[in-house]
Parts: sequence; C-alpha cells; structure tokens
Amino acid sequence: MAAGETQLYAKVSNKLKGRSTPLLLEPLLAMGFPVHTALKALAATGRKTAEEALVWLHDHGNDPSLDDPIPQEYALFLCPTGPLLEKLQEFWRESKRQCAKNRAHEVFPHVTLCDFFTCEDQRVECLYEALKRAGDRLLGSFPTAVPLALHSSISYLGFFVNGSPADIIREFAMTFATEASLLAGTSSSHFWIFSQVPGHGLNLSASLREPLHPSKMTLEQLARAIPLGHSCQWTAALYSRDMRFVHYQTLRALFQYKPQNVDELTLSPGDYIFVDPTQQDEASEGWVIGISQRTGCRGFLPENYTDRASESDTWVKHRMYTFSLATDLNSRKDSEASSRCSGEFLPQTARSLSSLQALQATVARKSVLVVRHGERVDQIFGKSWLQQCSTPDGKYYRPDLNFPCSLPRRSRGIKDFENDPPLSSCGIFQSRIAGDALLDSGIRISSVFASPALRCVQTAKLILEELKLEEKIKIRVEPGIFEWTKWEAGKTTPTLMSLEELKEANFNIDTDYRPAFPLSALMPAESYQEYVDRCTASVVQIVNTCPQDTGVILIVSHGSALDSCTRPLLGLPPRECGDFAQLVRKIPSLGMCFCEENKEEGKWELVNPPVKTLTHGANAAFNWRNWISGN
Repeated sequence: MAAGETQLYAKVSNKLKGRSTPLLLEPLLAMGFPVHTALKALAATGRKTAEEALVWLHDHGNDPSLDDPIPQEYALFLCPTGPLLEKLQEFWRESKRQCAKNRAHEVFPHVTLCDFFTCEDQRVECLYEALKRAGDRLLGSFPTAVPLALHSSISYLGFFVNGSPADIIREFAMTFATEASLLAGTSSSHFWIFSQVPGHGLNLSASLREPLHPSKMTLEQLARAIPLGHSCQWTAALYSRDMRFVHYQTLRALFQYKPQNVDELTLSPGDYIFVDPTQQDEASEGWVIGISQRTGCRGFLPENYTDRASESDTWVKHRMYTFSLATDLNSRKDSEASSRCSGEFLPQTARSLSSLQALQATVARKSVLVVRHGERVDQIFGKSWLQQCSTPDGKYYRPDLNFPCSLPRRSRGIKDFENDPPLSSCGIFQSRIAGDALLDSGIRISSVFASPALRCVQTAKLILEELKLEEKIKIRVEPGIFEWTKWEAGKTTPTLMSLEELKEANFNIDTDYRPAFPLSALMPAESYQEYVDRCTASVVQIVNTCPQDTGVILIVSHGSALDSCTRPLLGLPPRECGDFAQLVRKIPSLGMCFCEENKEEGKWELVNPPVKTLTHGANAAFNWRNWISGN
C-alpha cells in the first residue's frame, strides 16, 4: 500500500478499538475475517445481511485491493416512485432510442440532495441514523404534493421543483448533512448540497446534458407528454459507489466467458466491468482491460461479450426514508415501524452464527479438480523401456537419470510393469511442483480418487505429500476412471497392482472404499460408448460419495479423464470418438480441468484451475564419447 493509504488504514484501525461489535460484524469476525475486511464487505453490500457480505468476501478472495483502506463514496438522492417514475423511465428509454444515449442516461431520475462524499466503513451506520433523524424532523412539513415544471434551453432539458416545496427539500438535505457531520464525523464541507436554481427550484435530473438543438424538438415533445399530475411517493435514498472507478467506463457482460489464459477475466452474464480508457493501448484489437466489480480482479476480456452499462448500475443502495403522502403522521409512523421490521430502513438483524456457517458451506462450493498423471517412463524411453532397465536375472537398475531410483515390489515380478509403467524422475518432479503450487493457492482438498494405474496413484501420493495431507487423506482407487482399454496394449487388460501391494509400497490407500466399477469388470478393447458409460457412472458416484465435503474433490487419472470425467457433470453429451482422440493427444502431463458446482443455478461449470500450467522443453540423451569423436 502507498504511504497515504497505510496512514489511513492505521487511522481506521485505531478508531475501531474500544467500539462494541455490531450485530452484522460479529458473525464475520467469528469466522476469522479481519475487522477491516469484514467492514469493507458490509459497506460494499449495503450492510443488508452478514450473508451477503460473506458471499462478497468469497468472490473477492483474489482481489488484490481487498486490504486497501479506501472507503466508499456516498450520496443522498430524492427519488420518485409509482406512476410518475414509470413515465420518467419511459422518457429515458424513448429519448435514448430516438436521440442516442448520453451522460443523462447514466443515472436514474432523482433530485441530488447531497453529492458524493466519503465515509469510513465503520461509520456507515451513523449515516443511516442521520437519514432517520433528518426524515423524522421534516416528516410533518414535507409537502403532500411536489409540483414539477419543465425547463428547456438550447443545451438543457429538465424538470424542476418550484416554490416552498423546494425550500423544505433543501432544509431536509441540510439537516442530513449536519447530522451526518455530527454522527459520522464527516466534515460538513465535504457535502455539496444542490442549491436552488434562480426562478426554477431544485433540479429533477430527467434531462439530457448534451447540446440538444439537433433533436430538441423531439426531446421537448417527449418531455411534455409526461403527465406531471401523477401521484408520487418520494423516498430519500442513500447510495454508495467505489470511488476508484468514477471516471471509468462501465461494461456489462452479456455472455459467459471462461479464460483461455491466466491474464484473462472470468465473465458471468450480468457481471459489471470497470474499464479505464487510458489503459487500452495494452490490449489487442477486440479486447479490453478491465476490473470486475464482482471479484475485484483485473484482466483481459473480449469486448464483444459485453455491452455499455450505466454508471449507476454499479451503485449500491443502502437505506431509504419514505415520505408517505396523503396520510397523517400517526399512520406514517405505523408504516415506518412496519418497514423497519421488514428491513427497509434499519439493517436486518444478523442471523445466527450457525446459519452463517451453513451459508459459508454453500458459498464454499463443491468442486472437482481432474488432473492427468505425470510423465510416465515409457513415454520417454519407448515400448522397450523395461528391457533397458532389467538385468538378465530380472532385477531393476537405473540406466538413465530419468528412470526412477527404484520400483515397488510386485508379487509377479518386474514383468508386470511393462503395461503399467511408473512415473519417470521428471514425472515425479512434475507432480511435486503441481502439489506445491496447489498448496500455495490455498485450495482445500477434501478427498482424492485415483485410477488404479501406478502412475496415477504415484501422482496422487506426491501431490498429497506437497499439500501436507499424505497422512490425513487416503487415496480411493477407482477402476472406473481407468484409461480407455482400447488404447492399452495387448488383448487383455493390464495387470495392475492390488490394494495390498500398494499399501505395502507405502501408499496410503483407503481399503474400505467400494468403487463404482470393480477392477474385475474392466474389459479389454471396450467400445467408446462402454468407456464413456463407466466414466459417467464413476464420476457420479465420486461426487455423491462426498455429499458433506465442501472442499475440492481431486481426481488423478489419465488425459482422457479431463474430458470423460467432466462432461457428465456439465450435462454435456459425449464427443464424437474422433474428436475425443484428437483432444486427448494435446493434454500434457499434469494437465488440469476444474469444475465447480453452481448451486444457485443447479448446474456445474468449468472454471479456471487453481494453478498455472507446467511447460518445459525436451532434453535429449547425451553421450560424451560421441562428442569427443566429433572433434
């Protein structure tokens, strides 16, 4: 953080000491979130419920600015409701259609009472109290009708409040500013209260702030068609915005986009993206650089997946004070009490800690990480690899540094490794690098399933060792996710190590696990449909086997599993056999696919894996004698 931000952070932290913990804050602190982070989440979600703040914290887990002490900006608007609002919104739409969009369309119809000012996160509740006090003080004198008059000039079109109602509305704004200064500690000089326009009153911004002469006639006709006699209930609404993006453009995602590179943003329909026009020189044609409002992350995104949004679309609504018309004071107070019970004005009571923990389990969605095994020894040394490392009496020796140091013992001897090869030394290294990266990512592995192939069980073990989980999580061997047997050499299925042999070789195997597809049921040269069916049945059981696990289910299998074990979850049909074969050839060692359950929409989605890819070059065999002879 910059020096100024550090000082502000220290100032905020000191002010928090000695204060009682608000109801909404307490459950977030009980879950281990820092005070300043929890307050930031509450302010960013309008301090409605702790649950919404928890979702925000989950979405912003990778936000680089999460610890920045920059407060929100707040503004107070007087907004019409009911039939008048509907007519004004109709004017908005029609004027934009006929005369094109401009700055006036960026904000909804309103009277600006107090322009944007900053308020520290821990003092936002004081703004709510200031709003209530100001409303209660002016409630009895608030006009039963607010007359509006159309004002038109060469460069402006708008509605204005005339006469004494304008004075009362201005008094309400000044009262709020005074109360907010006293309660929230914000200097009154930070408030800019709109003053009366001579001869016209307060401005209701239903106007287009661009030179209007080309379409002035059209706009005036649309404006004059608005029946101002419509009944209207007025509300004073407190909004906030992220002050960092005031001068940015706002885009709305129209379609879902899954990143193809690590520097790209994930998009979901409805996401808002802040774009700085001055930074776009770095982007290729058709792409822009933006910051996601939902996650706080920065990256590239395809511009044709988005549309321009309005500035106010990203504002957060906090509290309202409703001035009821045509009612007496007692009935207004009754309705206010009712609205408070429903949470319209005062923040909703925080739910119990147990319910928040249940929500946290929902937010921490069940996920499946499918990983291909590391480099296998026959991938480098060919089909004759076993002959290269066997002595005449059937013992193993290491002819090259990329052969493993040793092999586990098998009851039938070294011959059974021929079609069940181990990892190479590089494969072991790859697996450890991947496990170490998963540890750094903070991912929480809750269960591990592996194909019975030795290379897959080895990879799972090495990943767990780097995650410091090798003694806590047992590997569940699932034959149903074994490679398509048509691709295996020979007319019989490979002889794979038994669970007892794996345990003897120091693999932490779960011998109580009942697989979805028994090893004995594997058939040689099975059809593509048979392979797809067993993978589908297996992955469904794997997911259902862990109904209480909200962490990540790790599946270590073959390159083919990245497709055959994810498409059933995604609800997609199998690929054509030819396309499947071409795809699998391109999957590298330790290639990953990551699926996440979207409980809100009742489906699974592919998302960005938690770690980056592993890329390295070939290293050819070297014989120093040939080098000497060449000289």
